[in-house]
This record gives sequence, C-alpha cells and structure tokens, in this order.
Amino acid sequence: MTLVVVTFYKFVPLEDYVDQQAPILAYCQQQGIKGTILLAQEGINGTIAGYRQGIEAILSFLRCDPRLADLEVKESVAESPPFERMKVKLKQEIVTFGQPEANPTQQVGTYVNPQDWNQLISDPDVVVIDTRNDYEVAIGTFKRAINPKTDSFREFPSYVDSCLDPKHHKKIAMFCTGGIRCEKASSYLISKGFEEVYHLKGGILKYLEEITPENSLWEGECFVFDERIAVKHNLELGSYDMCSSCGHPISDLDKQSSHYEEGICCPYCVDDLTPEKRMRQQEKQRQKKLTVNS
Repeated sequence: MTLVVVTFYKFVPLEDYVDQQAPILAYCQQQGIKGTILLAQEGINGTIAGYRQGIEAILSFLRCDPRLADLEVKESVAESPPFERMKVKLKQEIVTFGQPEANPTQQVGTYVNPQDWNQLISDPDVVVIDTRNDYEVAIGTFKRAINPKTDSFREFPSYVDSCLDPKHHKKIAMFCTGGIRCEKASSYLISKGFEEVYHLKGGILKYLEEITPENSLWEGECFVFDERIAVKHNLELGSYDMCSSCGHPISDLDKQSSHYEEGICCPYCVDDLTPEKRMRQQEKQRQKKLTVNS
C-alpha cells in the first residue's frame, strides 16, 4: 500500500507545548505514524508518514486543539517508508533562526498564493530571494531568484543586514520549501523596517502541487528533508540520491565523478574524508549489505 506523507506547520502561541509532547507521541505511535514533529512556544512543525487512515486520525487529533483547528497540510506519497521512527521534540523555535524580533505570531509579511506568485516575481521591481540553504538552491529554484549562499537559516539575518536596505529594496518576495522559513524571514524583515514583504504561501511544495509545468517559473527539482531527497511538479519523485557520508544531494553526474564512492564519499565531501572516516563508512556499508542480504 502507498504511504501518505504530510508536512505542516503553524506559528501560533503554544504556552503548554511541553505538556503536548507525550500525548501527541503516544497517539502517533498508536496510529503507526512515523516522522518528526517539533513543538515550541511559537508553534508546531512536522513531517510525518503513514497509511491514509492513520494520517487522517492524527490530523483530526491535532485539529481538536482550537489553536490548530485550521492547520494546513501538504500531501505527497511514498512507496517505501521515508522515516524509521516517530519523534516529537521540544524546541526553542520550530525553525531555528536565533532572532527574537522575528515573531510570526505578532507580525508577518503578505501571503501570496501559488496562483498569484508568477505575476509577483515577474515584476522587475520585486527582489526575489530564496531563503533556503545553498545546497538546496543548487538543485532547483525560481527564475530571477537570488541565492544568499547560506549554509544554514541562522545565517540569513546576516545576509539581510549586509545586502538589503529598506530604502532601496522596496518590494521583496521570499520563498522556501514549505513556507516556514520565508514566513519567519518576512517577520524579521518587517522588524528591520522593510514595508512591502511577500512570501509564498505553502512554499515551493504547494506551488509544485498546484501549478502545471507549462505555466511554471520553477527550474529544477526541490530538495526535501526525507528519503525522497527531491520532488518535481505534482510532487513526483525526483532524480537525486543522497550521499550517505555527508548528506548532500547527488545527481547522476555527481556519481560519474572520480571523487564518488558509494557509501564512502562524494565530490562535496571528499576533501574532508579522513582515513578514520573512510573506515567508519566502509563498516556502515558492510553492515548495510549484511542487512539487505539477511
């Protein structure tokens, strides 16, 4: 049977988030759900997978909380389990940013639906910014989008402070995988005096789900944080694999490199491969083959 994968988040004050951990975990386990849910005072963020009945049950369970009654989800499918276990984690933030002034429960930019996104980012007066990490941008992004070349979302405020000016950059449109990072980034820009700040509602995943390829301004594939690695339009499975040594997405071209050794290293991590790490990776590969053959 096909597995259903859903991602969701909502910025909403959850003062009792610590008390929510145990019942949510128990209910997920009862329904055979696997994945990760993050809880913080600022809200909830999760990606989970399971069979249809279990997914519908846990979503109904979450929406019984009036604060999450309008929780929106993005759905896709997987033929094999994308997660090994179920985790419900307590965090300071549901997406790590490290800037207290960025508080989407108090202020946020203007949401833009996928159907209106093309018109917005085609406006030459609009600065289009990809708020994702550099390795994510490398496999796909929107036309005209600026790559801040960050290694983590925590670096994005430094990019804003050094490269953007509210006096000169009057209109800014931002996007990310599911909408959570660009929503938080929009709150930060508003706190810095930017007035016209837009962000893609539902993120790239919602855009790829709703906009047909012939009408799309998306180029490439979209990296996702599970074993699917990347998805395309209609959220179909993409063409990338992942280096089991460093976690970087790798293409068929990367695999042809002399620096690629399956399970050992890839062109993105070969320079950091020590003899000790090579031995560890070789042992992992040996154990993996034993498991497959057992």
